Amino acid sequence: METLSILVVDDEPGIRSGISRILSPHTVSYPFMEDDFNFTVLEASTGEEAISIIDSRVPDIILLDNKLPGIQGVEVLEYIRDRQYDSMVAMITSYASLEIAVKATGDGAFDFIPKPFTPQELKASIDNISKQLYLRRITRKLKKEGKRIRYQFLSVLSHELKAPLNVVEGYLKMMQNREAGDDLTEYDNMIDRSLNRITMMRGLIMDLLDFTKIRLERKQEKIRKININKLAKMAISTIQPYAIQKNVSITLEGEKDAAMQADPEDMEIILNNLLSNAVKYNKDPGQVILRLTTDHDKLIIEVEDTGIGMDAEEREQLFREFVRIKNEKTKNITGSGLGLSIVRKVMELYRGKIQVESEPDKGSRFILSFPFEAVPGIKDVEKN
Repeated sequence: METLSILVVDDEPGIRSGISRILSPHTVSYPFMEDDFNFTVLEASTGEEAISIIDSRVPDIILLDNKLPGIQGVEVLEYIRDRQYDSMVAMITSYASLEIAVKATGDGAFDFIPKPFTPQELKASIDNISKQLYLRRITRKLKKEGKRIRYQFLSVLSHELKAPLNVVEGYLKMMQNREAGDDLTEYDNMIDRSLNRITMMRGLIMDLLDFTKIRLERKQEKIRKININKLAKMAISTIQPYAIQKNVSITLEGEKDAAMQADPEDMEIILNNLLSNAVKYNKDPGQVILRLTTDHDKLIIEVEDTGIGMDAEEREQLFREFVRIKNEKTKNITGSGLGLSIVRKVMELYRGKIQVESEPDKGSRFILSFPFEAVPGIKDVEKN
C-alpha cells in the first residue's frame, strides 16, 4: 500500500483535527491502480507555515483554506504553481466567490470543498483527487519513458547508418587518392565491399519504412479478404533468387485455401521477413518449409529451416529492435536487426502469438498463430 501525504492549511484547529480524524484511517482503491492509497496528514495554521512545509517536503495533496492570517490561500497556490510542485490542491473555504474560484482554478486548484462539509463529501473529493494524481503521474512517467525509448532508438539508428557510410567514404577516398595504384582491378574488392554496405543501408531504410508504416498507417479500409497461399507464393518468388544463390530450396505446404481478413501489406511483411531470415541463416545446401494450416480457431503459419539455429539466450533477444545474433557463424551475415521486431509488432496488431523453436546446428521453426475472432470472415474467402 502506498501512502500519500496530505497537508491541511487552515487557521481553525477544529477543521484541521477533524480532517485528520476522517482521512487518517481512509484508503482509496481503484481497479487500474497497482496499490491502494492510505494517507498521512500534516497540518499548518498559516500560509507562511504551509510554504515552509511545502519547501521541505512537497505534499501529494494540499487542502487549502483561502482566508488565512498573513498571506492568503490563493497566494500559497500561486507559490506552488510558480515552483511547479507536484501537488494536487483543493480549496476549502466558506467564502468562495466566483472571482476567487476562477483565479484559483487558473492557478491550478483541482477542486473546491465548501465548508461545512460532511465526512462523506471530504472522502469523495479525496478519492477523486487521488485518482487524478495517480493518472497524472502515470502519464508523466509514460511520456518520460517514451522519450527515453525514442532517444535510444534514434541513437542506435544513427550508429547503424553512420557505420556503413564511414566505410564507403573511406574506400572512396582510397580510390580517389589511387592508394592501390592506377590498375582499376586493384580496387575491385573495395568496390564490392562498398556496394555491400550500400545494400545493407538500403535494407535498413526499407525496414524502417515498414516499421513506420506499421506504427502509423493503421487504416481499416486496407483490411480485406486475402488468400495467404497466394501471398506465400509471391513471397517465395521474391526470395527465390537469393535462395538459389545460397543453395537453399523453399517448399510450400498446407492448405491452398488458407485465408484471413487482413491488410495484405502486413502479411507480406511477415512472410518476407521470415523467409528472408530462414534463407539467410541457413546452411549450404539447406531447406526451408513454409507451412499454412488451420486449427479450430486459429490460422497457423510456420516457417521451418535447416539452418544454424540458436540457443536459449539468443532466442530471448530475437524480437528487440536493432538486435542481431552475433557469434562465429553469423559474423559475415548482415541485416538491420529490425525484421523480427517488425514481425512481432504486426502480430500484436492481429492479437496473434509467435513461438520460436530452435537448437544450435539443427535449424529453427517460427510458429505464428492468428485467432479467427481477430480476423472475421476467414471462412468465406474465395478459394484458390
